Amino acid sequence: MTVIDTSPELDLSPPANLRDLGGIAVDGGTVRPGFAIRADDLSLTDPASAQQLVAEGLTTIIDLRSGDEVAVTGRGPFGSLPVTYHHVPLLTSIGHATQAVAGGSMTIDQSQFESLYIRLVEGSAAHIVTALGVLAYSPGTVAFHCAAGQDRTGVLAASLLLALGADPEAIVADYVATGRNSAAVMARTRQVVGPLIARYGLDLDEAAQQAARAEFSPAPMRGMLAHLTESYADPLQPLREAGLTDGLVQRLRERAAG
Repeated sequence: MTVIDTSPELDLSPPANLRDLGGIAVDGGTVRPGFAIRADDLSLTDPASAQQLVAEGLTTIIDLRSGDEVAVTGRGPFGSLPVTYHHVPLLTSIGHATQAVAGGSMTIDQSQFESLYIRLVEGSAAHIVTALGVLAYSPGTVAFHCAAGQDRTGVLAASLLLALGADPEAIVADYVATGRNSAAVMARTRQVVGPLIARYGLDLDEAAQQAARAEFSPAPMRGMLAHLTESYADPLQPLREAGLTDGLVQRLRERAAG
């Protein structure tokens, strides 16, 4: 697939849901700042913000979006900066996935995303392991993102933190930190996500209004983690069956510890 620079019709802005995983408690200590950052759509980043991230040590981007999303935006300003790019899609279509979560409804309810997260960690385990390999062996800071930096990004962040030995509640706390950014994220990404999910009869405007009325729920991530704990002797088993080795886990822990 050809990866283009951002379409000139798109509005570019600083990421609204970017945060460093540094400081999260894991086995043996805490994640060091500058190891990994999670974000909403980095292809929509304005040039000044992109250059600042590179100046601060960003060397690598893992793009978890589907091919139809990437076809709209490309890499954005990062396409002309010294950043290694990996496209590791966790979904084949954002529209199909959101339609499955919504069921017969015309709107999307974040609190009901548990089944999507379980499907991602089990069905896209090989892609998650690929992303973990990039995190383990890339120099400098690695950023990973989807559209909102919530669902696909949240599942990869949870997988990484599980491999590092984080407590489930620390993983949930990292996940729910997205809640305070939800309105800004929707405003920023609607120009790409809105038209794509509208093809499937879903309304992003109604979803935004619903999100504004409701508290961001920890239930989907807590439910996914409970499922992994209850269904497998090792919650990392789906990833281990897809190629996650003890050596890769050790390398991640060394990188995260600095």
